[in-house]
Amino acid sequence: MTRPLPILVLTLLLAAVLLPATASAQTYRWTDDGGRVHYSQGLDSIPERFRAGARVLGVPEPPPAAAAPSDPAAPRPAAAAQPAKAGPPAGVTPPGGTRISFTPGSPIMVTARINDGGTADLMLDTGAQITVINPRVLAALGVGMRDARRSTLRGVTGSADTLTVTLDSVEVSGARVGPLSVVSHDAGAGTGDGLLGRDFLDRFTVTIDNAAGVVTLTPR
Repeated sequence: MTRPLPILVLTLLLAAVLLPATASAQTYRWTDDGGRVHYSQGLDSIPERFRAGARVLGVPEPPPAAAAPSDPAAPRPAAAAQPAKAGPPAGVTPPGGTRISFTPGSPIMVTARINDGGTADLMLDTGAQITVINPRVLAALGVGMRDARRSTLRGVTGSADTLTVTLDSVEVSGARVGPLSVVSHDAGAGTGDGLLGRDFLDRFTVTIDNAAGVVTLTPR
């Protein structure tokens, strides 16, 4: 009988075994048309028209090159930019968005409704490439495994046999994705009933406001 793999190892294995490689999940800071600042994991999670202005957190921006005084063709410094138009007040959900509260400093736990039936408590994990749900929870929700696909997760601590099953739908506070393939596996202590991964989250623009303790999911 195999033991659950550590969460970090599981996340890396899921990325390598179950999904094709994706861009590095760096955290980007970007601003929308209304002047509202967003923080997103991975460049591909940012709406395409805003990607050119996105900046990786922790990487300083290079200073603008100064024009040589002797160059008569050098452009004059631009006038100071006007303040950006204020975005929606804090705590206001954008049209079509979903607002989820959490305790700052603690894992972000969400209640996911499975196949329009029972629920599972999942840890929102922007580093996990795929959603993982405990097999005991799936069985309790009436999810059959007859058509599930077999796979094996291997790591330095051992291996685990898993099943991948396709759910009709996964819904979190009105944000709905389906069909969605999830891994039936025990992700370990501290993750509730499993992990809500990027296969779900990448369908939305994810804004995490740690100060206010709010996650906003806006359809892309």
